[in-house]
Amino acid sequence: MLFKQMTVIGVGLIGGSLALAAKRKGLVQTVVGYGNKRGDLHKAASMGAVDRFFLTLPKAIEGADLIVLATPIGAFEHITKAFAPYLKPGAIVTDVGSVKGELVSKIESLLSGGTPPAGRASFVGGHPMAGSEKSGIQSAFPTLFDKALAILTPTSKTDKKAVEKVSALWEGVGAEVVKIDPIKHDQVMAVVSHLPHLVAYSLMELFSHPRLIKSDTLSFAAGGLRDFTRIAESSPDMWRDIFRLNKTAVVEAIDLYQETLEKMKKAILAVPQKGGKPSAGNDDTLLKILNNAKTIRQKIRS
Repeated sequence: MLFKQMTVIGVGLIGGSLALAAKRKGLVQTVVGYGNKRGDLHKAASMGAVDRFFLTLPKAIEGADLIVLATPIGAFEHITKAFAPYLKPGAIVTDVGSVKGELVSKIESLLSGGTPPAGRASFVGGHPMAGSEKSGIQSAFPTLFDKALAILTPTSKTDKKAVEKVSALWEGVGAEVVKIDPIKHDQVMAVVSHLPHLVAYSLMELFSHPRLIKSDTLSFAAGGLRDFTRIAESSPDMWRDIFRLNKTAVVEAIDLYQETLEKMKKAILAVPQKGGKPSAGNDDTLLKILNNAKTIRQKIRS
């Protein structure tokens, strides 16, 4: 057993799934839930995700060895400020958020500054690469993290023993742990996660364009569009916070994507009409791009 008490702040899809998995694997003795919706907390208890729950932070934090921040990331700083004075000496705080960077520094500062007990807690930035377009405790399940990546973002200030314990937790629920720098994490996530969600949202927003909405184009949509834009059903509140807090890296990713779209546009324009003469040096450009894209897609881990 790694922890006597794990307190999950925000018992939704990720927090609830982690609680279910940790309990099933015997990694924690007791799980305490915290949230602001009593109905969701009752559901978490009925599912066996939490042993007890509270609507007040001091009660939820009391006695916790591990605190997991699993709310939307926009609330992390505010919540950490609120619970820091109630932390047990030696407690570990971690999170499941999709943005690290400056947020890690802010939380480290909140937990290390001031007088004890707030100054006796360790923070280990975490991000499990698992999830769904669905949200809420009703969507949680204990095998969500099987064979998933769990990214940890320790800094020079991070307690090594705390990193070892959080690593053991994620490995215990079936994930593969990878450690990278917080800023590097955000740059990578901007391309492999944040941009795809932004593109999915943008594509669905396209269908509100006057030229398309009048023709009822969306009524002809089939599997390709449905599968490609599945993630646009994800929580808008959560993704607003992610785009805002990882603004610089996301905008850089958008710029690169726009360059790529322009390259494909030019390649399409260079393709000759049937019976026409190929543009010198450009007749195979589009096919090369498409073949290269297919090859790269096949490299994504299953």
